[in-house]
Amino acid sequence: MPEEMDKPLISHRLVDSDGSLAEASNEAPKVGILGSGDFARSLATRLVGSGFSVVVGSRNPKRMVGLFPSAAQVTFQAEAIDSPEVIFVATFREHYSSLCGLSDQLAGKILVDVSNPTEQEHLQHRESNAEYLASLFPTCTVVKAFNVISAWTLQRGPRDGNRQVPICSDQPEAKRVVSELAHTMGFMPMDMGPLASAREVEAMPLHLLPSWKVPTILALWLFLFFYAYNFIRDVLQPYVQEGKNKFYKLPLSVVNTTLPCVAYVLLSLVYLPGTLAATLQLWRGTKYRRFPDWLDHWLQHRKQIGLLSFFCAALHAIYSVCLPVRVSYRYDLVNLAIKQVLTNKSHLWVEENVWRMEIYLSLGVLALGTLSLLAVTSLPSIANSLNWREFSFFQSTLGFVALVLSTLHTLTYGWTRAFEESRYKFYLPPTFTLTLLVPCVVILAKILFFLPCLRHRLSKIRRGWEKDSAVKFTLPMDHALTQKTSHV
Repeated sequence: MPEEMDKPLISHRLVDSDGSLAEASNEAPKVGILGSGDFARSLATRLVGSGFSVVVGSRNPKRMVGLFPSAAQVTFQAEAIDSPEVIFVATFREHYSSLCGLSDQLAGKILVDVSNPTEQEHLQHRESNAEYLASLFPTCTVVKAFNVISAWTLQRGPRDGNRQVPICSDQPEAKRVVSELAHTMGFMPMDMGPLASAREVEAMPLHLLPSWKVPTILALWLFLFFYAYNFIRDVLQPYVQEGKNKFYKLPLSVVNTTLPCVAYVLLSLVYLPGTLAATLQLWRGTKYRRFPDWLDHWLQHRKQIGLLSFFCAALHAIYSVCLPVRVSYRYDLVNLAIKQVLTNKSHLWVEENVWRMEIYLSLGVLALGTLSLLAVTSLPSIANSLNWREFSFFQSTLGFVALVLSTLHTLTYGWTRAFEESRYKFYLPPTFTLTLLVPCVVILAKILFFLPCLRHRLSKIRRGWEKDSAVKFTLPMDHALTQKTSHV
């Protein structure tokens, strides 16, 4: 619906030359609203901007008239429901009973319930708000809709928020009418079935980032593991074996050492399930068998895992910039200068270390920049503007480049430390050696899949070939073009 998205929030034919809202045309479809709260005001603004004639019913219209657009008529509830066939009920559940006196006037009309229960109310009541409203007004047709849309989205337009509007009702004609209304307002209606589905629809706004729960727990556990590991190596070991107090490193230094470990491992976990899925398809010889549930859920959470990886990497960059500001860093720098004077070393320069740090920092900046592109292109507003090949290039090809750059960044940091006995504190290997395990497996698997024998077989499987099938299957002659354009 590009033409709907480009439509201005307030229709030009409703705006006077001085910028104020003019009276709506009598020929415009009339819609009623019962309620005068924040959501009702935002809903009236959006309806007026979409070309509807809006009548708002309030218990105190004189006090509320100044809060609504001038094109919307604000009157008493009984007068507001006379002519409109579609009436939005923008009141809380406990106020439904106050509308029972209007039941005769509401007979035969479509009531759109936009209310949302609290989490406690949702658990307390067995029936949804929409079903309760339908029981109070049996002569009306109740439709559940617009409860997942915020007042901000209604005011700013669907381009700045979620466009999907779940709709459910027992009457198909009523759903059609409300769906067309939502479409005209610039939203995307979704048929959720009968009114019995309203309880499920009302539960949607109660979920706090449901797709982020597992990735966040994973990132938290990784952070706790690597933080404890770095604490043992960098703080506890010097204190126990050398008597040095380095607990001051806990708030910043140990955190900064932990964040890149978490970011690096999370980034590798974004591409590991794709590698496992390809391996399963090669082993089974078909793409028509479902993946295990754990792998299927893992594949669905890759976007969230990738964004958490970028978040940890960005924090690591900020923490690294703050390191020279620490007082402890200044003391270390002064102590190093005094030590240099005492040992009569006038020139302290190790060529290998200089080059290593230059390359290490450059690779880190490149990896973070590439990861930033991945994070930006995963945003819906950006992803929707890309075709499939462009999106695949950013998220797959460029993502693998980010993983390789991060691996080189880690290897340059480690250099020869993995082979120095003094680096194994409490017999624990350096932290960077642990983080390399999963990424190296992913990179090695990707390299193997580039071999002609595996790449050709995997391409045939993804185009419908099956190992035990009697049907002969040949790839097109331009196999390279097939790899770029086919995503079946």
